Amino acid sequence: MPDIRVKICGLKTEADVAAVAASGAAYIGLNFFPPSPRFVPLETARMLALAAPVGLAKVALTVDADDATLDAIVEAMPLDMLQLHGHESPDRVAELRARYGLPVMKVLGVRDEEDLAPLLEFSMVADQIMIDAKAPKDAPLPGGNGVAFDWRLVAQRRWLRPWMLAGGLTPANVAEAIRLTNARQVDVSSGVETAPGVKDPARIAAFVKAATSDGPPILR
Repeated sequence: MPDIRVKICGLKTEADVAAVAASGAAYIGLNFFPPSPRFVPLETARMLALAAPVGLAKVALTVDADDATLDAIVEAMPLDMLQLHGHESPDRVAELRARYGLPVMKVLGVRDEEDLAPLLEFSMVADQIMIDAKAPKDAPLPGGNGVAFDWRLVAQRRWLRPWMLAGGLTPANVAEAIRLTNARQVDVSSGVETAPGVKDPARIAAFVKAATSDGPPILR
């Protein structure tokens, strides 16, 4: 299987960071959206960012955050990327790239064919695109709902920037998702948890193994 980069999102403890680093994943995600069970306050996030070994990219997930909130996040810790998971416009994406000098990943939800149109527009201003399952109506969270979409909608498609597949991925289905979509990056949060916000080192290791090798995942 070609080189696949894995992002484990919603880490809350130093043990989570250690498990992700040991798994060989490429990114950790720190969640700054207070309603989420994966939210971490600024001081905790700083501790986790500083605990990450060199080479493990640190991504800050925000949802329609204002400048003051983003200023505080960026100033508090070393970061490698901003992940925008709200209703940010292309202009807002471009503004934040210029303001902070950090790469920006814009998350876009997909449920059917009509949801694909914004992907091209945002790929002109973002450094990366994350294609996630569109949250169910009235869902309290924009992501991390454990919901997948029809992967055939993005099968073998190309955009102007690197893209990452998310939404309902687990150790059991990630290899098939990669095969169907030709994704080279994948993101997981709830799919490696034993409860909302509680990461399982064995599931993290199994997910990365399944995503990056041809063998079946091993869960103990």
